[in-house]
Amino acid sequence: MQTEPKGAPARAIMDSPIKATALRAGFDLYQEGAVSFAKYKPFMRTWYPALKLNGEAGEVAEKVGKAFRDNDGIFDMQRRQDIAKEIGDVLWYCAAVARDLGLSLGDCAIGNFTKLIDRADRDVLGGSGDNR
Repeated sequence: MQTEPKGAPARAIMDSPIKATALRAGFDLYQEGAVSFAKYKPFMRTWYPALKLNGEAGEVAEKVGKAFRDNDGIFDMQRRQDIAKEIGDVLWYCAAVARDLGLSLGDCAIGNFTKLIDRADRDVLGGSGDNR
């Protein structure tokens, strides 16, 4: 039995110009709406949301850790909802950092798929280093 290549759903999106365009547009639409809530001063651009992104990612990790410490690694509905809220905050700060750097969140998503597909094709998904 033949198995699907790593990242088959991502490959299907990237192989379809319509799907890839929809993916990019969806992320860009999210970014446009999300950053409309930005409340930090212009001099705080980039560094402030980047630091806050780190904090929110830490909150995701903290909630996951507490599920293992306090609940034997079981993620009940409330824990999953709490983690989903923190993941939403991570997304918001990603959108803000990208905007502050003049980047499209959609282009970032497409670039990430392209990178992961390339790594899968070269069998270097594991390991370390940005440019492997």
